[in-house]
Amino acid sequence: MTKATETNKVNKETEANKVNKATEATEKTGSLLTQYSSGVYEGRAKGKFQIYTKNAAPGISVYGEKTLITDDGTEYRSWDPKRSKLGALYQKRLPVPLRSDSRVLYLGAASGTTVSYVSDILADGGNGVVYAVEFSEKPMRSLVMLAEKRSNIIPIFSDASRPELYFPIVEPVDVIFQDVAQANQAEIACRNAAYFLKDGGYLILSLKARSIDVAKNPKKIFGEEIKILEKSDDVSFKVLRTVDLAPFHADHMGVIAVKNSKKQ
Repeated sequence: MTKATETNKVNKETEANKVNKATEATEKTGSLLTQYSSGVYEGRAKGKFQIYTKNAAPGISVYGEKTLITDDGTEYRSWDPKRSKLGALYQKRLPVPLRSDSRVLYLGAASGTTVSYVSDILADGGNGVVYAVEFSEKPMRSLVMLAEKRSNIIPIFSDASRPELYFPIVEPVDVIFQDVAQANQAEIACRNAAYFLKDGGYLILSLKARSIDVAKNPKKIFGEEIKILEKSDDVSFKVLRTVDLAPFHADHMGVIAVKNSKKQ
């Protein structure tokens, strides 16, 4: 066997392996999943509670996640809470205020793993849109490629701490979701809310204690950040729910808050 023949054989085997892996990642199920929140479904995977969304781009995987195809041909994507703070909130069964017609500002979009699930939720019977802000070049390239396949994602290459830079692009929104690894997380949320969040709109915030202070007790950090949300000069919130995101994410707190009306 010549070297060229061996190379061709290896290439064919590699392609075959890719096809086999893609096939293994897709399972068929005769039973419909149960919807328990707008655009989010529940089922069982290996005896454990698992959440899913309808794939807004059928046949296309974002990070190799497993999919289910029901008898009616609908494709659902499994949502791994260990890879997504928002997924962890759903996994913990919190009442996440996302609807299919929501206008969403997503701060800290990274390469778009969680953004893709927000896209699924918004496309599930609605016409919502997500403005996805990311500041790092490498993940931004992946985010742009994702947006090319999903028309309800608008990628924005900018710094989440400077909302004035993308103020001309973003419309008033119903929901802000934030997942940034910066020290002034609550301040960034308040600043963006002052620019974009409607009165009565919701903030879904993932607080990362170790990005704020590596030495201080996380509970103390979370308490201080909550006070900023409630008493900021830019905007104030009423905190509705807080939850520890362990075991999916250590030293993280999920916060759901509603924006108070402007003071007269």
